[in-house]
Amino acid sequence: MASPLIVIPARIGATRLPQKPLADIGGDPMIVHVWRRAIEANAGDVVVATDSEEIAEAVEKAGGRPVMTSPDHPSGSDRVFEAVNLVDPFGAIDVVLNLQGDQPIFDPSLLTDCLVPLEDPATDISTVAATLTDPSKVNEPSVVKMIGTPLSRQGVYRALYFSRAAAPFGAGPLFVHIGIYAYRREALARFVTLPPSSLEQRERLEQLRALEDGMRIDVKHVGSIPLAVDTPQDLEDAREAHKRLIGTH
Repeated sequence: MASPLIVIPARIGATRLPQKPLADIGGDPMIVHVWRRAIEANAGDVVVATDSEEIAEAVEKAGGRPVMTSPDHPSGSDRVFEAVNLVDPFGAIDVVLNLQGDQPIFDPSLLTDCLVPLEDPATDISTVAATLTDPSKVNEPSVVKMIGTPLSRQGVYRALYFSRAAAPFGAGPLFVHIGIYAYRREALARFVTLPPSSLEQRERLEQLRALEDGMRIDVKHVGSIPLAVDTPQDLEDAREAHKRLIGTH
């Protein structure tokens, strides 16, 4: 069995932060920071799937491997699937990690944690979630909640639903979904053939397409939440976090 392939999809177009993957953080583009942390995870080979020559050049300059993909993909998952088939056209790789290109500050162990649920052969897709500890984020639509039921394995849940709303109702913890996925290759191939589902379109959450089609998503509970960059303020926060990180080394 081949090691997993880690694919970081990075497109140049963004509405709130133009050319987001190339945003400077401590002298390097954001996408390079993401790539470096993926390398640190030592979970498999890492490629950056992009539609931009500029992003490809930045990754290559840092020592990484870019893969040029179509600019017409409707989602990052489609871009990841194209990249996997370009890198491994004969199907030796059977697990694919999809790491978002806008998470420049994260614990690399999240990638190995994400692989844990796939130890169960019945799991199609695995991901990670953390306990929501900030009360101000409970009703924040950008903070996606995972609704799941615990399995017998320590810290692993069966995902029942994902929502931008505060759910489930009642006393108890809420879980923040972290957008890192590990797919069995056949599950990814199946996923990209499915049309967008009704709940996916309503919640604007792609993973609901898989659940609505009957695919099984299991979730590893983790202790840290990556710093994701969606707004100019997020970018400033990432720059400050990078300074603190450098100061501890």
